[in-house]
Amino acid sequence: MKHLYCATLLLITGIITAGAQVASHAPSLPAAKPASSGATTHGAAPNAKNVSMTPAMQVTGRPVAKVNGAVLTDRDLLREMYAIFPYAAQHNGFPKELEPEIRRGALEMIIFEELVYQDAKRHNMTIAPEKLAAAEKEYRQQFSSQEAYKQFLQTETNGSEAAMREKIRRAMLIEAELNQEVNAPARITSQQVRAYYEKNIGQYKHGEILHLQSISIIPPNETPAVLKEAKQRAEDAEKQAKHYRDFGLLAEKLSDDDYHVNMGDRRPQDASIYPPPVLKAVEAMKPGDVSDLIQMGNAYTIIRLEGRTPEGTTPFVEVKTKLQSDMQKEKTQQLRSALNQKLRKNATIEAL
Repeated sequence: MKHLYCATLLLITGIITAGAQVASHAPSLPAAKPASSGATTHGAAPNAKNVSMTPAMQVTGRPVAKVNGAVLTDRDLLREMYAIFPYAAQHNGFPKELEPEIRRGALEMIIFEELVYQDAKRHNMTIAPEKLAAAEKEYRQQFSSQEAYKQFLQTETNGSEAAMREKIRRAMLIEAELNQEVNAPARITSQQVRAYYEKNIGQYKHGEILHLQSISIIPPNETPAVLKEAKQRAEDAEKQAKHYRDFGLLAEKLSDDDYHVNMGDRRPQDASIYPPPVLKAVEAMKPGDVSDLIQMGNAYTIIRLEGRTPEGTTPFVEVKTKLQSDMQKEKTQQLRSALNQKLRKNATIEAL
């Protein structure tokens, strides 16, 4: 699973590069399990077999940073590390090659959240008692029993319900401050999306789009026996493809290319990526048709035409939702980064 970890490294590096240094998730609260024993995960964890893991730090309450005199501890840091890379909770550790970047990103985030919290207090922001009570009630409901909650309180706050209530209030103040300073100003209207689309209409012009499924027979080497066997397999596959009810199931069973895991589906792509023999075969096809055997070198391919879109411009209605989301994410990140820089300017921050 090395490629997954590399992709995550790029994500984390992007989060903490100079000027940004701010991830996009909501302020974190203690999870239902103590940070020293894991955190709630989202989705399936990657297979860590053959990946060198660094054990998660042991939480002791040791200070890791001071922000204008406020102390942040290793418990805060580890919780944020799990928020960045939740798969680590299942393995009680982090991939060795990623752990330093995860740790650095988590430290930047907890410092940012403390700065935002202090800014909220300077603005005299408050949380209405009824909202705080509702949030506390909702938080308790994630525990299986009152006893489980009491055990958790003992680990997190030495049993103090008042201290836990203050943690919840702090998270709500951070969220309220971010809503005021970042989220509300970052909202993108439909008019702004339309204006961007029209100004950048060239980005949405495309050539012919083909949606194909394929079955490919690829000989592993060029020995006469192997080439002969590949040709026979290809001819047999062609006969089956012409009459088989579900081309995708056949592709999954017979195809040698990487698309067999997607039942041969290559998704809609610009026609220009395909070699001339494939394009020539497609010319005479209509959606649902299966081609004859196409030979390219020593390999053979059979294609099924799912659909085709003529050259043109993608309509605004088809790009609006994603474009609006992308524009809002970009503006949110810009505003968070600017807020981060502003709050740091006159702050006294010490990493311990």
